[in-house]
Amino acid sequence: MKPKHSKAKREHTLDRGVSTLDEAAAWFARQSIEEIECVVPDLAGVARGKIMPVRKFLGAPSMNLPLAVFYQTITGDFPEFEGAVNAVQSDTDIFLTPDFATLAAVPWAQDPTAQVIHDAFHPDGRPVEEAPRQVLRRVLALYSEKGWNPIVAPEIEFYLVDRNTDPDYPLKPPVGRSGRPETGRQGYSISAVNEFDALFEDMYEYSERQGLEIDTLIHESGVAQMEINLRHGHPLELADQVFMMKRTIREAALEHEIYATFMAKPMASEPGSAMHIHQSIVDRKGRNLFSDDEGRETALFHGFIAGQQTYLPAIMAILAPYVNSYRRIARDSGAPVNTQWGYDNRTCGLRVPPSDPANRRLENRIPSSDANPYLAIAATLAAGYLGMVAGLKPSEPVNTDASVAGVQLPRSLSESLRLFEACKPLVDILGPTFCAAYDRVKQAEYETFMRTISPWEREFLLLNV
Repeated sequence: MKPKHSKAKREHTLDRGVSTLDEAAAWFARQSIEEIECVVPDLAGVARGKIMPVRKFLGAPSMNLPLAVFYQTITGDFPEFEGAVNAVQSDTDIFLTPDFATLAAVPWAQDPTAQVIHDAFHPDGRPVEEAPRQVLRRVLALYSEKGWNPIVAPEIEFYLVDRNTDPDYPLKPPVGRSGRPETGRQGYSISAVNEFDALFEDMYEYSERQGLEIDTLIHESGVAQMEINLRHGHPLELADQVFMMKRTIREAALEHEIYATFMAKPMASEPGSAMHIHQSIVDRKGRNLFSDDEGRETALFHGFIAGQQTYLPAIMAILAPYVNSYRRIARDSGAPVNTQWGYDNRTCGLRVPPSDPANRRLENRIPSSDANPYLAIAATLAAGYLGMVAGLKPSEPVNTDASVAGVQLPRSLSESLRLFEACKPLVDILGPTFCAAYDRVKQAEYETFMRTISPWEREFLLLNV
């Protein structure tokens, strides 16, 4: 394991976020920053962009990339563009402008390095609809028009696994400080977390230096499965934090020669990993619209629940974006597989946690940890918005085991994409250009998967059929 940090390293603390280019220049000078990573989240939530010297960035903070960056599949390929954009358009430049509020250190870099998240625009100034940050902004604008402000708090589950350099071999839990890999289920165990103290010490330091606010760290029910809870706040800020936190956790793990994975179902015998999203809506004065003056549930609260119940199947292509995601959506898997809701009922896809009226909220337990945080938050808020504006009514809350009703969600990416394409209200909210791009990329990824022959097929079909 890596030794604990020296006091000198701990004193090298960096703040996060500025407002203008001039403030950024002063920030770089204070921190002796030499390079900057100019990043933009793609459809998968992967950081794309360029690395450049600070002096070049200060001279021209906007950068160019081809539009095709938002059409790249997780395998690095590109789908057929026909029906979304044409090949010429896909290769034309878009302009990426820094959001200086996201300026932060890259604490794992060897040389003093900063990072800043960018927004994408066409040459005529129009936002690029395919960009995940723009999709979330589009949904938030609808809320703003109503005088509503969503508040979210994501919870991210992930596994620590031994280094796996040959994908033909299954993943294994890593060796901790005891010299032994974890065995059995160690849910909520403090000592199981302490097995990786040095790693989490780095993770907390890296998070602090980036201004990422971790609320809690716990051991989940799987072997070496962990969960990070983030403080509640503005949806775009929290999506940025999840985007940066995933990168931070991976980098901290790599420094200790193990992997951190956000795959939804990395090991067949272990539970899947989720990204639960707690959601509430407040007015411009900060009053929770899910509670009335007497503390009772409101029609808007019920509409928000009903919207999520109604549109969960259609947004599954976003909440569970890969073929692996659907290995988590299985009966008796421990994951919610339904569109039911209930009070503090974790067998329901939608849970109302215990709280006082001022903090009444809804937890969507369906998204998997592999989901793009910008798109997952946008999709679940879009579903709630549709329910609120239409005055939809939810079903009765479930206070028993909701899983006995069976799987009420799509069981495959292809089925989810079919429902996604056909849901006009959702397409209108998220944007037809984005939806066409997303569908095209996911269809291409599915076709790539279908060209792969699995060990199960060789084991049971090779000599038996």
